[in-house]
Amino acid sequence: MTATSLALEELDYRPSYRAAAVVSALVFVLYVITLAPSTAMWDTSEYIAAAYTLGLPHPPGNPLFVLLGRFFAVLPIAPNVAMRINILAALCSAGAAGMWFLITERVLVGWLPERWQRVVGGSLAALIGATAFTVWAQSVVNEKVYTVSLLGLAIVSWLIVRWCDDPDGPKADRLLVLIAYLSGLGFANHMAGFLALPAVGAAVAIRRPAMLLRPKLLLAIAGALLLGMTPFLTQPLRAAYFPAINEGEPTGCATQIGVGCTLSKATYDRFMYNFNRGQYGKPGLTERQAPFIAQVEMWWLYFRWQWLRDPFGNYPGVQKMLATLFLLLGGLGGYVHWRRDRRSFWYFGPLMFMVTLALIYYMNFKYGSSQSPELGDAVEREVRDRDYFYLWSFSALSVWIALGLVFVWETVAALIASEKVRVGDETLDLPRRRSWLLATPVLALAIIPLFANWKSASRAGQTDTADFAADLLNSVEPYGILITAGDNDTFPLWYAQEVEGMRRDVIVACLSLLRTDWYTRQLLRRPVYEYDSLRGPAIYRGKIWKKPSGPPLKLTMEQADAVPSVIELSSPQTFRKEETDIVVNIQPRSFGDFTGFGREDLFVLYMIRDGYPERPFYFSRTTGGYAEEMGFGPYTVTAGLARKLVPHIPVAGNGIVVVPGEGWFDLETTRALWETVFKAPKSIANRDLWVDRPSAGIPFLYVRTGLVLTTALAQMGRTAEATRIRAQIERIARATQLEDVLARVSQ
Repeated sequence: MTATSLALEELDYRPSYRAAAVVSALVFVLYVITLAPSTAMWDTSEYIAAAYTLGLPHPPGNPLFVLLGRFFAVLPIAPNVAMRINILAALCSAGAAGMWFLITERVLVGWLPERWQRVVGGSLAALIGATAFTVWAQSVVNEKVYTVSLLGLAIVSWLIVRWCDDPDGPKADRLLVLIAYLSGLGFANHMAGFLALPAVGAAVAIRRPAMLLRPKLLLAIAGALLLGMTPFLTQPLRAAYFPAINEGEPTGCATQIGVGCTLSKATYDRFMYNFNRGQYGKPGLTERQAPFIAQVEMWWLYFRWQWLRDPFGNYPGVQKMLATLFLLLGGLGGYVHWRRDRRSFWYFGPLMFMVTLALIYYMNFKYGSSQSPELGDAVEREVRDRDYFYLWSFSALSVWIALGLVFVWETVAALIASEKVRVGDETLDLPRRRSWLLATPVLALAIIPLFANWKSASRAGQTDTADFAADLLNSVEPYGILITAGDNDTFPLWYAQEVEGMRRDVIVACLSLLRTDWYTRQLLRRPVYEYDSLRGPAIYRGKIWKKPSGPPLKLTMEQADAVPSVIELSSPQTFRKEETDIVVNIQPRSFGDFTGFGREDLFVLYMIRDGYPERPFYFSRTTGGYAEEMGFGPYTVTAGLARKLVPHIPVAGNGIVVVPGEGWFDLETTRALWETVFKAPKSIANRDLWVDRPSAGIPFLYVRTGLVLTTALAQMGRTAEATRIRAQIERIARATQLEDVLARVSQ
């Protein structure tokens, strides 16, 4: 028996697993109360749809999450698929809270003599970490894979803390092998699975350097690490079955799975390109996308959010004060950790470095979307706020914040009254029990995030994203092609089609994804789904919709793959669509040092050439002025949330009117959609707070559409209808803090 284990035994140390389980259960209940009943913005819909279809989300594909998500998708634990996968996120974060409880309690063993005091300390860590804004918000809807990664990091942290207690014990080697396996498995979920390994290495080098000279153990550890990564092997196999969500398509098979095409150089090349996230082309670490100090400031901005998420800047002083307080508590806790339990500190100290400064440097972000607003467009920015990349940082820091708070608690209690207590071989001056109880009000600091973040982190009752997807799909006539812009207007449509089975007859063609070869191959393979008139809007009934005969592109796989990423041209090009009056002169677009057409532009033209008018053709209003950039503006009519391509320049009549600033507008179709089909105007207006400002373009889309509709109705003298709809868009604007935008647009 080692000196370390003897000291722990003398202190009667046994991990409080039951207390940790109770704490995790309470955290889980909190998350269930605030759980999203459906999907949400950004990558939520993509990951739910990928899990449900056993597909591949964006590179590198996250195979472990997909397998776990599929398992939860079929469990009868909630009324719909989205909630079941959201519960996976809640369970993972609740489990992580239990691990932080155990680690905090373990650090307090040589400090606080009574178990109830240590249980209080562990509970503080769990509560603070669980209610930090980003952790909470990511735990009530499965936006990405980060909560699964968080659980893996927390479990590895607890195991290595236990290893540090007895590095020469009979279970020590097995613990290291298990940690290696879990890290590899975590990497199969997200690259953050390796985040803890440098800290593990530091702890091993300090606590048991002789282990580095044991080749058999090192070989076992390496083997366990590789074994944990084996879920990646499922990707080429599953990709060759061509699931609906098949991003990156890491297979050499073109039409069906086979041994020859699976075990091919094409499969290897595509898999490695996918594994290394080649399509994103992120610069190397030496090429900083923003000054490092600005990247640290981004982390500080997101850290301020954790204790009081104030999306509209109503309480900046209070937010900064709370952030400073919690940062000081964390620093104090780190110092106390180093002084009171050096053994576990040799892991946890390096871990905190890894999830803060090292991670900030590695991620190499541009300026944050909400960072330094005074700089405006003078700096390059991320398209959205990236606080979720630091979820591990905010969650793990709860251990040190709790330790700092316990130190303050003890200090206040000691000031009230102390007594001499025998602890091991030492006699210490410790606060009396009554003093501890009298000092407990200082622990109320831990519940501040719970109340300060409830409104902003809770997603209870939010269905607006799924409603938006249904509204946009239903703006398109049966068998239509819909051009979308990017993640936020595309992923919800994937969710609606693949998970809820809604309007699968519509082909969604995303401009940003049309730049990739795998996406255009999927458009060629996509089956022609039957239009379900019973589930479709009433305005499309009473008419026979002819089912298209094939894909929207008359290209072979080889021809599609051969389309270049850019065609360099300096002069306008004329495009003429046969069987229609459409003739447009398309101006070349700028690509840095030259002008021309992008791959996505070419495929839009090919789809109009090959699929229209057999298939109705629409530009989502989320694409902004793209129709005008391509020259099709005069041939489009706004209907609902999309702009329909028409074969001739429209004329007024039959419900078609001209609205200043909008152009041709289908008044009757849009009015019918708004009043009898659209669900999102109501669900958006019912939200108390639209926290994520970069996604506010979706509610603004309804504000803009409703404003155009009221203008058109007023032009026709239908003031009662216009007044009713105007009241609806004002409620949307209030709920999303877009009143100033509404006022400007109204002018």
